[in-house]
Parts: sequence; structure tokens; C-alpha cells
Amino acid sequence: MRIQFTKMHGLGNDFVVIDAVSQHVNLRASQIEKLANRHTGVGFDQLLLIEPPSRPDADFDYRIFNSDGGEVEHCGNGARCFAKFVTDRELTSKPVITVNTARGLIELELTDLGLVRVNMGQPVLDPNALPYVGPPELDASQTVALDIPFDQKQFGLISMGNPHAVCIVDSVDSIAVEDIGRAVQMLPQFPDSVNVGFVEIVSRTEIRLRVYERGAGETLACGTGACAAVAYARLLEQLDSQVSVATRGGNLQIEW
Repeated sequence: MRIQFTKMHGLGNDFVVIDAVSQHVNLRASQIEKLANRHTGVGFDQLLLIEPPSRPDADFDYRIFNSDGGEVEHCGNGARCFAKFVTDRELTSKPVITVNTARGLIELELTDLGLVRVNMGQPVLDPNALPYVGPPELDASQTVALDIPFDQKQFGLISMGNPHAVCIVDSVDSIAVEDIGRAVQMLPQFPDSVNVGFVEIVSRTEIRLRVYERGAGETLACGTGACAAVAYARLLEQLDSQVSVATRGGNLQIEW
């Protein structure tokens, strides 16, 4: 089976993008995992599949698979690459593209500056949406104390169509991202696992962010993680509405 694909990245968050509108594609999870291997395959954080729309109010279906082969609900950096791909390949000429994800519709807009703006929708402040199975005593900032063997125990639970647990830290440089991320993901309170973000507040308009993604490990950038981080810090009244998010791969501009 021969499949045409394109390698893309958004701030170092890298993807294999496959046009399943113009060609037949039927990949198993085991095949995706092999392709994701950075030594023996192509290597990527996520595989993005562009399919014909399954609903009349969408231009395309947008499916995302992590490097372990598991399908997930959303990917913000992937959405930016998605918009660039379908425009460059002339699959659409629309300046605003509506795509259907596992969690509903999102809009992608190409700006005059060549940037891509993604309407990610409103953050969901219901822990059941992650899902989170645990004590319901969350305060207005959606904060919960997690039982892990690290000093960092306070996490905000936010869904951006995919689940995020966000922790405010003094410095993202000194945090054991992989160790803490794995510990949180292994908790029974997160039956579908969770993306774990670590946020350093630089000012009311700037944060630094590292994210340990489920099924992928730490990535150079995470669009939904940036949105969840800003939403949580806004609930804590530590940020203004327009924020620059510095990741290891570059900066994202988030507004909420």
C-alpha cells in the first residue's frame, strides 16, 4: 500500500499529514505506531488525517492520531497545519474553513499575514468532560489536589475538547516534566489519561509552557495545552485576555 503524505510542523510540534480526500487510506493503530517511530519510521508527534466531511456544515473531517496509534479529540497546532495543507493543495479556496473533529466543529482562518487563526471554542470547566473520576469538591478555578509523590500537587482541570491538567510552577526549567507527567497520567482518576501542562507566569501578558502529552510524551509545543494553560491562569486572575505563550518550539498568541 502506497500512501502520499506530507511532513509538517507547528512550532516544532511535528505531524504527518495525509490527504484522505484524494486517496483511499485505512491505517491500523499498529501501522501508525510504526510510522511514528523516529528511528525506523517517518517520525512524528501526531498523524493528521484529512477526510471528506461527514456532516453538511463542515468542509472536512479532521482526525488526529498520537504516536502510539491512539485516536484523540483535538490538536491546535495540527489544526494550523491542516489549514495550510488544504489551502496549498487547493482542496479549498475558502478563507475560513470549518472542520469536524471528534468533539465538534472548529473554524480555521488564514490571515492576510499568512498566519492561521484557530477558533478553539470555549474551554469546558466541567471535570466530568475530561473525564475525571474523583471527589467533586473543585473550587471556581477548577483546582484539584492530586496524590502524586511530588511537590507539585495542585492542578487545574480544563477540557479543550481534549483533557488537560495544568499546574502553575515557579520555573518550567526546573520541573521534572516527564516524571510528573507520567505520574499524573497513571492516576485512576483519569481513565482516558490526560495532557499535563506546566505553566510559569512571566507577566500578565506572557507565560512559559511545557506539556507532557498523552500518547506522545513532551512535545515542543501544544496548541490545546496553551489554551488550557491560559484559561486556567485566567480563572486564577493571573493573566489578561491576550497572552503570549512561549513554548520550546516558539510562541503562540492566545486570546480568551
